[in-house]
Amino acid sequence: MESINCSRSPHADGGTRWRHRNEHLLVTLNRPHAMNAVNADLSAAVGAALEAAEQDREVRAVVLTGAGDRAFCAGADLKALARDESIAAPGHEDWGFLGYVRHAISKPTIAAINGFALGGGTELVLASDLAVAADTAVFGLPEVSRGIFAAAGGVFRLPEQLPRKIAMEMVLTGEPFDAARALQLGLVNRVVPAAEVLDTALALAERIAANAPLAVQASKRVALGIREGGVPGEACVWEHNDQEIRGLLATDDAKEGTRASWPTSAPE
Repeated sequence: MESINCSRSPHADGGTRWRHRNEHLLVTLNRPHAMNAVNADLSAAVGAALEAAEQDREVRAVVLTGAGDRAFCAGADLKALARDESIAAPGHEDWGFLGYVRHAISKPTIAAINGFALGGGTELVLASDLAVAADTAVFGLPEVSRGIFAAAGGVFRLPEQLPRKIAMEMVLTGEPFDAARALQLGLVNRVVPAAEVLDTALALAERIAANAPLAVQASKRVALGIREGGVPGEACVWEHNDQEIRGLLATDDAKEGTRASWPTSAPE
């Protein structure tokens, strides 16, 4: 596996590829055999990439995508969970799912959604500042059908970003929706043919890079309430979120449900 980190030296780490592209950092989830499902190594590598991007003055934006043409991210690695393994970044559990969903940085983040993005994949989109989706992408939070809920920010970020009634229907039914619907609702900024997803996301990053970087970063911090690397306004909801999921994970429904895989076909 070949990778390039922020210093432009060869680097291989945790199933990701990092690569400088002009003034932005491209981070590729590189587990296509597992539909880019998230384990601890992947969380550690992506979290480290975000930290590197935040500290590198040359990086103006971060683009996150998945390897292969089948999936952006299929959520948590169920095999790892079945072995009772943590999927959090060791020593940085506060970064959240993929080292990303609670990891507030000043540099803009763009999700380039190249395929299947149910469950945790949708939560990564919700945690990103901007998003470009393939016309074949599939979204949704089906966790309720497995005895749990979307605990990586999905259940509170979806109602924040979509009309509340529509978001609540999606949260409570778990029904998937396609890229056209995601664009209509404002979950993504662009929908393009699959072959154009990455180029479109990189072009958006280049447009951001044309602006004054300190002004862009300050704008993001104020817009999202980021202070000292965190979002104080989210602290209470994360605490409630974590308390609820701990209780659910102890139930028989959750134990049985998490052994099942997500559907991988587009909604009719």
